[in-house]
Amino acid sequence: MKAESIVLAAAGAFFGLIVGWMIGTQQAGPPRQTGTATPAAQTAGSPSTGQAPTPTPVDENRAQTLRATALQDPKNTVVRVELGNMYMDANRPADAVTWYEEALKITPRDVNVSTDLGVCYHYLGDADRALKQFAYSLSVDPNHLKTMLNMGVVRAFGKQDLAGAAEEWERLLKLSPESAEGQAAKRFLDGLKSAHPDIIGQQPAGPPKGGA
Repeated sequence: MKAESIVLAAAGAFFGLIVGWMIGTQQAGPPRQTGTATPAAQTAGSPSTGQAPTPTPVDENRAQTLRATALQDPKNTVVRVELGNMYMDANRPADAVTWYEEALKITPRDVNVSTDLGVCYHYLGDADRALKQFAYSLSVDPNHLKTMLNMGVVRAFGKQDLAGAAEEWERLLKLSPESAEGQAAKRFLDGLKSAHPDIIGQQPAGPPKGGA
């Protein structure tokens, strides 16, 4: 184990919590309209247990129909996003990447698809590419909450950059403290500061939701 990885192991259950919050903007079921993000609590695992959502098996008949439609209509973003969402829900990020990348070629400023693509890159072990994709998302929408939350996760896990992760989450918490993403960021910051006060500092991250 590399030395920089050992510091992550010391955080224990706190990092288990983060795993359940590595989220995309997509949701299972009917395709969402591009540009509409799903609340974090609906796409993540349980924020109290840190459990990742159970993969949803791909409906191969539906996938075949969508692929045929995509082949017939090279400008159809909706079917490509639905295919990406379907594979993302099934924990098949390599397949999801194919369709999210195609969708972004058609609608390059769809910040939700861009962020979902970055999440897939992270799951495939390419932290640098994930961070680059998140940076692009934030160039389109500087206040995109899920992008900021996930940026912190990738900095913590993919780059072992705990100070950088804290910076991302502090910015998110300042921007939207009452949102689901803001509350997740607060928990992550408090966990980081408890586990690694020498790196992050010991000051709690703002008042909890609903009071001091």
